[in-house]
Parts: sequence; C-alpha cells; structure tokens
Amino acid sequence: MLIWLILVPVIAAALIGLVKAPARLTAMASATFTLIMGLWAVISTTLCEDCASCACWSTFAGHDLQFTLSLPLSRIMLTLSVLVTFGAILGLKAPNKEAERSWSISALLLSTGAIGAFLSDNIISFYAFHELALIPTFVMIGYYGRGDRRTVAWTATVYLGLASMVLLAGLLLLCSQMGAWSFTAMKAAVDAGTVPTGCMTAGLLLAGFGTLVSLFPFHSWAAPAYASAPTPIAMLHAGVLKKFGLYGLFTLAWAFGPACAEFFGCWNNVLLVLLLGNVLWVGYVTVAQTRLDDMLGNSSVMHMGYIFLAFAAYVALGGDNELAFKGAAVLMLAHGLTIALLFLLNGQIESQTRTLEMDSMGGLANKLPWLGFLFGLAGLASIGLPLLANFAGEFTVFVSCFQGWTWGEPQFECGMLNTISGWFGGLGPVQLATVFALWGLVISAVYMLRAFRRIFEGETGLASERATGLSCTDKLAAAFLALFIVVFGIFPFIVL
Repeated sequence: MLIWLILVPVIAAALIGLVKAPARLTAMASATFTLIMGLWAVISTTLCEDCASCACWSTFAGHDLQFTLSLPLSRIMLTLSVLVTFGAILGLKAPNKEAERSWSISALLLSTGAIGAFLSDNIISFYAFHELALIPTFVMIGYYGRGDRRTVAWTATVYLGLASMVLLAGLLLLCSQMGAWSFTAMKAAVDAGTVPTGCMTAGLLLAGFGTLVSLFPFHSWAAPAYASAPTPIAMLHAGVLKKFGLYGLFTLAWAFGPACAEFFGCWNNVLLVLLLGNVLWVGYVTVAQTRLDDMLGNSSVMHMGYIFLAFAAYVALGGDNELAFKGAAVLMLAHGLTIALLFLLNGQIESQTRTLEMDSMGGLANKLPWLGFLFGLAGLASIGLPLLANFAGEFTVFVSCFQGWTWGEPQFECGMLNTISGWFGGLGPVQLATVFALWGLVISAVYMLRAFRRIFEGETGLASERATGLSCTDKLAAAFLALFIVVFGIFPFIVL
C-alpha cells in the first residue's frame, strides 16, 4: 500500500525527534523500507495488465486515498525518489550528533513530501505535499548551510513562496473551470468534451511550475540554494523535488490530450526563448564558476532547459509526440540520479579537502582514485556520454523536437527569423530552438571536463594533501547511485 511509503518516513522522523532514537540507524531503516517497497510497487504495477486489480496499492482500510501509480510519470518519479533517498541517507555525514539528527529528520520529511506529491492523484494533496517538502529545505539551509546561508534561505523562501501562491491560483482556476480536482478526473472531463481554456490560467501554471523548476529568468534562487544546502538536502532537492514542476506540467498536458496545444500553445514560443536562457545564459555562467558547489548548482539549472524543450515539443504537436514525453521521463530520472551523485561527491570532496575552490585542489585522484573515478563517471553522464543514462534522455528529446517537421517553407511571422529559418529549410520555432540548444552540449563538456582537470589531475595541491580516505559507506552510497546511472544508460528501455 502506497500510504506506507509516506507513513514510514514520518514515523521514523518522529522517533528521531521525539524519542531520541538513533538517527542514522532509524533513517537508514526507513530509507531501506521505502526503497524495497517502492521498487516492488513499481515493478508489480508495471507488470499488472489490469490496473483495477492493482487497486490495493491506493486503498487503506477500505478507503481510496487517491494515491496512484497509474499516472504516466508516477512510477518513474517514485523510482527516482526512493533511489536518491537511499543514497542520501547512506552517504549522510553530519558534522556532529545534533546535526545528524536534524539532517536525518529533514531528509526524511523532504523525501516524504516528494513521494507524496508524485503519488497524489488529487491536485490539492499534490500541491500540499510539495509545500511540506519545502519547509525542511529552508530550515536546513538557514541553520546548516555554507556561506551567507541566512540570505540564501530567505531568497529561496521568497522566490518559492511567491511561485507557490501563483501556482495555487492557477490550479484553483483550472480545477474550478474543469469541475475536476484530480488528474484522472481532469482527463475524463477532457475526454467527455470539456476543453481547458484561458491564456492567463496557462501563464499562471507555467510561471508557478517554472519558477519551482528554476526556469530562466526566475532561476536565481536555485544555484545558491543548492550550493549552500547540506549534502543530503542538496541531493534530494536538486535531484528529486526540482522535478515537481516538470512532473506537474507533463501530467496536465497528458490529461488535456490534444487540447494541450490550445491551452499552453499561446505561451509556447515564449517558453522556447526562456529555456534557451537556461541552456545558454546559465550555461556560460556555469563555465565561469570557480567553486565546485556553485558550478554544480548552476549546471542543474542549465539542464532543466532540455526538459522544458521536450515539453514545448510535446505541446507543439498537441500531445501527439510520444518521443518527447518518454525522452523527458528518461532525462528527469537520469538528471536526478546524476546531480544527486555529483552533490554527494561534492560533500565528500569538501570533507576531505576542507575547501570547494577548484583551483586550490589538483591531483586529488592521486590520493583518492575511487573518488576520481566516480566523479569522472558522473561528469561524463552529465554531459551526455553514450551508455550512461543522460545520453538516452537527451538524444530522445532532441529527436522528438523534429517529430512532424518536414523540409519546407519558413513558419515565422518575424522577417529576420523567417530569413534564418529559410536558410535551414524552414525550421519551425521548436526546431530552431533545438539547433541553438545543441550548443549546450559543448558548454557542458567545457565546464565539467575543466572541473575534473582542476580537481583531480596535475600535481597534488595543498588542499588535496589533506585527504585521508573515504569510508566504506561513502564509497557504497556513491557506487549505489553510479550503478543505476550505468544500468539506465545501457538499458534505457526499462524506462521507455
């Protein structure tokens, strides 16, 4: 029953906070349970031919809790949530016992909120679980963050608080208009002939969801927040919770079917321009970073542009673009695992060298070859190396952007864009944006390979000399996430 995936972490957090149960052991037991139970729920539901016979997953004591694994992305996002939660708890390394309790409780509550949101069919509980997950994020950055943590925490609070209010307004308008308060009921209403309308409602949803996903130009809260956050919080927020907005947009577009082109279409060209801001503008900002945590935070923001590109391609064809939906699903899973592993390794590097200034390190692979290998693997996955998970997602997204396009006349009203489009055989808005977005692959290679060179290659720097060695749990936590990056890279059909 899916309710236990939510109850068990909450009970574990209560035991740690109120009964003073051993923090690490209790959190690890909870993460292990959710990993086993979550993967079993995903596998059994996937293999179940008759969804009605799997109703036991959504009922408790005879009541329908409106938790479901039948929505298109719910199983993939549950898989991501339980994998990253297990890796974050296994690799948790707090500075002291009191911090260990706070870190464990916050990680469990953040995971609970994310899992609850991804399992919710009811739109209000979907929204409420996400808000629950934001609370430990703000608290942990404010109390245990790096640098100017209070300013960063308040900035993130203001951005995400305002975005949540905008999103709530959009959801209430949409649900009132449709007369439906769940994703499946909304799909049934559309199938029955109710068509969602309203450019303002669509704009509210895109602005609310987009800010939560750090869509340019409402992205400036994200990189400092991830850089400042304690390692498990950065892993769970950047790797899992950040996908909430994209999950919401794709699930609504799925529910609307062909009507998604009319509903979101009035903003699609604007979205294409903004996502290029993520890929190109933020990409070049990432290249300029000198600290590893700042670089990883900005790279996470940059890669969201590719998933928004898949959404724009999906909307442009009125939902008749299966490749865009599947490519986005693979890329959300792959990015979540990859950025979580990179932030885990970021925390391990800091604990070993006591700095995150890349130019202060150098030669760290001489002292910690295992860390160098795993960082290299995660970095290569991040830039889209074939046979690693991100490649399958990015390649599918780029191919999906040319679905339904044929060589022909330019499709723009603007004269300059029409001329540029004509040079390339009449590329449409989505295709032209894709051509520019491809440059992001080069940018990613530049900042990630430069970071690896600065940190791990060359002569051993003063900071690298301090390294003493990774613990067994450090290695296991990183290897656990790396394993799935390789598995989903070699066998992407598991997701597709």
